[in-house]
Amino acid sequence: MVKKIFRHFDYSIVIPVLLLCAVGLVMVYSSSMIVSITRYHTSSDFFYNRQKMWLAFTLVLFILTMLTPYKLYPKILPYAILGIFVLLLLVFVMGHTSNNAQSWLQLGGANMQPAEYAKLVVILYLSYVLSKRQEYIDNIKKAFFGPMGLVFLILGFVAIQPDLGTGSIIFAIAVTIMLCSGISKKTFFRMLALGIILLTVIITIGFFTGQFTTNRIGRFTGASDPFANAQGTGYQLVNSYLAIGTGGLKGLGLGESVQKYGYLPEPHTDFIMAIIAEELGFFGVMLVLGLLGFLIFRILMLAKKSQDPFASMICIGVASMIGIQTGINLGGLTGLIPITGVTLPFISYGGSSLLTLMVSMGIIVNISFFVNYQNKKQKNTENIVLHPNNTSTTSD
Repeated sequence: MVKKIFRHFDYSIVIPVLLLCAVGLVMVYSSSMIVSITRYHTSSDFFYNRQKMWLAFTLVLFILTMLTPYKLYPKILPYAILGIFVLLLLVFVMGHTSNNAQSWLQLGGANMQPAEYAKLVVILYLSYVLSKRQEYIDNIKKAFFGPMGLVFLILGFVAIQPDLGTGSIIFAIAVTIMLCSGISKKTFFRMLALGIILLTVIITIGFFTGQFTTNRIGRFTGASDPFANAQGTGYQLVNSYLAIGTGGLKGLGLGESVQKYGYLPEPHTDFIMAIIAEELGFFGVMLVLGLLGFLIFRILMLAKKSQDPFASMICIGVASMIGIQTGINLGGLTGLIPITGVTLPFISYGGSSLLTLMVSMGIIVNISFFVNYQNKKQKNTENIVLHPNNTSTTSD
């Protein structure tokens, strides 16, 4: 079984993932070495060592999920959903606050962000439920009320932390999977309108309960005109512009960033792409975006090749998660949208995000094995039918 998986899985998915992780590890070290010393009063390789441990751990999970048949996940799904709700509840009971959001749990020496894990649970849940309801997919009550109700319950927990960045990603993933589930345009727009209304209600409750602080609201005003208050709400964005503009085509050189010397508050997380632009220039940015774009393309091609709606929707969900998260991160550091704290997939420092991504990619690689194996088996069968006297056809 293991030999078959390695023979048939898609290396064009695995190689970009490993390259992105390698680039991420190097850039975490380069971007965090100063902030480790000045703000956290520890060694320059503190975040690098932690990210290295997270990467080793998540690579093990990647291999385990790669070897686990994706068709087993519906049996595990109820426990995963229960686990996510328990973790999200624990955030309110014993979670700690960072950057004005109570989104973190500390277990032992490690911090975890349950909202990150919720993204994958939502992908698996919606993919499975909607793939089983294809015969009445345009019946809103039968096909969507239950599934979307659970998704909005998760969104409610995430939004009132408040973690609008992750909440936006979960909402966008749900909309994308729903759009690709085979529903008509009329049903889709009715569901989208209902979703926007519910999301507006959740955000409104957040404002009235004081969940959205002045600092968080300032991010919206800072994005619209950062230079109007360059030392206040626009401070991060102005320094992000300086980092991007300074890099030019080739960059200042690896490790030579100026903006990581206290000018960009989160150079190893939210603004790591600005540091890449400053140190590696336009070519470095294009390398990272090229790898991410190619990875998304290959996952979507896998979704197209798969004959299993469940597998196809998982692929669409994971591709949208990577694409949307990348878009929100880049939008924040370029001022197109308010800064939300969303990290750059595979590149930014963060164990919870990396864990979610690597487990997701393990599932994708397992799907690629089944799709490629079935397609080859079907092709061999067709060859036998067309050329019954050809004995050179081999089976796996």
